[in-house]
Amino acid sequence: MGFDIKPKFATFDMNGTLIKFSINDTMREVLGDRLPAEVADEFLRICKAYRIDECTGAYQPFHQVVARSMERALHKVGLEYREDEARAVYDRIPTWGPYPGVTEALNRLAEEVPLVIITNSDTAHAVRLAENLKAPFEVVISAEEMGVYKPRLRAFEYMFDKLGVTPDELVHVSASPMYDHRSAAIMGIKNKVYMDRGWEHDEHWLGYERITDIADLPVLFGLPRP
Repeated sequence: MGFDIKPKFATFDMNGTLIKFSINDTMREVLGDRLPAEVADEFLRICKAYRIDECTGAYQPFHQVVARSMERALHKVGLEYREDEARAVYDRIPTWGPYPGVTEALNRLAEEVPLVIITNSDTAHAVRLAENLKAPFEVVISAEEMGVYKPRLRAFEYMFDKLGVTPDELVHVSASPMYDHRSAAIMGIKNKVYMDRGWEHDEHWLGYERITDIADLPVLFGLPRP
């Protein structure tokens, strides 16, 4: 278990991997009694699917990704869409904090390798969320900067160009095979870590190291346990 290279960077997905991506809880809170219990689970399921669908077309700001996915999902379950509710969900995103143990693991890892974020957040949110992690990042790459969202392959090409690296000089860490690891594998990133937070099914054939405790991450880089 571990890597046989000294990577130039450890690159990270942020929302759902490092930051607790609380969009379902936030939508429940914002919609309140307008979201009946009998359709809530279906709304949240289809809204997640619509978010990734909105990310795979022409670039649009993330507040529009949130809004359009909510609009489509509410329509699907027969509820009225309200623009102010979508904006309220989007505006709460920068208040989200890290999962337990993330700040400690990142600071420990940063002693060994430079850290980079590549996120589907827009620039303003990416900066604020990265600050919430309280760890040193060399570079924070936002979807707004790239003009494209993961899982688009162009996002990874942009990252290689920005960092001046080849795919075999990175270790990429994400909780999402769907948004990150499938594309990373296609683009030739051999060294990958799946931080399994239960969002998605394990796709072990993509060739990553799977962990369920962020404290195990520095160990993969050869650091002793504290």
